[in-house]
Amino acid sequence: MVKVHIVDAPCGAGKTSAAIQIMNESTKGKFLFITPFLNEVQRIKESCDKRKFFEPKEVNTKLNGMHWLLGNGKNIASTHALFLNFNQDTVALIKGGGYTLILDEVASVVDIMNITKKDLTNILQNYAHVEDGLLIWDDMEYEGKFGDVMRMSLNRCVGIYGDTALIWCFPIEIFKAFKEVYILTYMFDAQIQKYYYDFYRLEYDRLYVEHVNDTYRLTQSHTEYDYKISNVDICENESLNIVGDDFNALSVSWFTRKKLEEGRPMINLLKNNVCNYFKHIKKSASAQNMWTTFKHYKKMLQGGGYTRGFVSVNARATNEYKHKQHLAYCANIFVNPVLVKFFAQRDIIIDEEKYALSELVQWVWRSAIRDGNDISIYIPSSRMRNIFKNWLQTLK
Repeated sequence: MVKVHIVDAPCGAGKTSAAIQIMNESTKGKFLFITPFLNEVQRIKESCDKRKFFEPKEVNTKLNGMHWLLGNGKNIASTHALFLNFNQDTVALIKGGGYTLILDEVASVVDIMNITKKDLTNILQNYAHVEDGLLIWDDMEYEGKFGDVMRMSLNRCVGIYGDTALIWCFPIEIFKAFKEVYILTYMFDAQIQKYYYDFYRLEYDRLYVEHVNDTYRLTQSHTEYDYKISNVDICENESLNIVGDDFNALSVSWFTRKKLEEGRPMINLLKNNVCNYFKHIKKSASAQNMWTTFKHYKKMLQGGGYTRGFVSVNARATNEYKHKQHLAYCANIFVNPVLVKFFAQRDIIIDEEKYALSELVQWVWRSAIRDGNDISIYIPSSRMRNIFKNWLQTLK
């Protein structure tokens, strides 16, 4: 049985440094280090020179390159994007090589599949049934347009909510193929990957980071972390914040509705507020500005003096923006209600407030705050602003 360790510590607490220490000191087994960003792949290659890490090259495909490295017993550093394409051949190679996985930040292990209700009804009536929240394929002779659904369901990675939606789940057998797994993250209890592990009943324990004699190491002893938070100036300007007074304001559904309104007055108001915040209230240089919204609405909000400072709303595990001091967070985070109901089928209840907070904190910690420097932030959504303010109070 695979041992899964959750290394849950704040951004900048030394999780990656502790993982590098493990890899450099280990004398047995091989490592697969997975990170969201290519520059972190390079960091691992340079920092783990004692073990020599390789990055997959294309052999027709990147996955073939990964398989070649696994088959030859190499230590490997790669990205989430490639990790999420692993298949049954990858599972066999991981098991054969006795690999340990270090996953830098949680992965996108659950998603809603694009299928019509009519097609789903057809599948349930003729080809498959539901068992313990999963789609179980019955017709082994099937050949047709649902071939991808069939293959995924045979790997036990298609969940189902009623007769309404199919949910793709990353094959749990990939995690189980490793000797040991380390997940480097923060606020794991709020992450979808936590609920995914609970869904598949995969057990895990907790590790913490300790800093001793200029060295970061993992420990089983609970650690109280020093957040080193300096001044966080949260915009309380009523005329700027009124756009987000409603509980659902600035959510994906809010943007969708407001986009369809003639003239898009609320979206234009939000854009003007962001411009006003950076240009007139903070009088900040463009190089200091960092902002976000949902990617489909980025172009509607971008403006002079801050457009280039856009950082994806789900950004994690990067130090690239730690010089940014003035922030605007134009999003209100909710879990897709289909996923909420899907997990609830097994009495797994998603804490949406914790989830929203974790997403906001991860984004904010891309900025200068990670080095203990002052920041200012405009959070027009009253819900997100209050969640963040309440959390900051708990750290004092």
